[in-house]
Amino acid sequence: MTNEIFYIEDGAEVAPVAWMKPVNRYGTVPDLPEEELADPDELERVIHKEMWWPILSLPQQRWECAIRPHMDEDGRIEWGAFGTVDFDSYRPGFDKLRYKAEKLREKLKDLVFMLKVVSARIPGKTKLKILRQARKGLLDIGDIADNQMYFLAEMYLRAWQLRKEIERLYQRRKEQRIEAWPAE
Repeated sequence: MTNEIFYIEDGAEVAPVAWMKPVNRYGTVPDLPEEELADPDELERVIHKEMWWPILSLPQQRWECAIRPHMDEDGRIEWGAFGTVDFDSYRPGFDKLRYKAEKLREKLKDLVFMLKVVSARIPGKTKLKILRQARKGLLDIGDIADNQMYFLAEMYLRAWQLRKEIERLYQRRKEQRIEAWPAE
């Protein structure tokens, strides 16, 4: 479209009229009317259909639903929004340890991304030796003079602690599930 401004009576400025045809950004095909050209959305649908046809052709299975409708004393079924026996009893309980571990995993993912960015700014392989010594406790990060290396070491230690905390939470969750398992 052009960036022209049309002037109507009384000097009012109006944008180009809506019935002007937009220019086709994708080009045309000789001897083919413009109405028969595929639009970008249609081309995207065709590409997705080609990519996903093996999965889309799988037969659908019906899953047995665990929620049963409520039956009154006469044997009649109540089909309402609240007609289930106990909806909450079918839903699994909230796992606090897993939730906390997943939140920490998201923080760790963000921290690892920042680590990659800061690490790319520092040339050389000596940074790996410094990070290894800082992790083992042989080097205090307060002794690092270079600001970028200091922040890299600080983020690295924070990421290491987050990873250890996530492992500890998953281990505690595993132990709780083993304890809750009924003994035979």
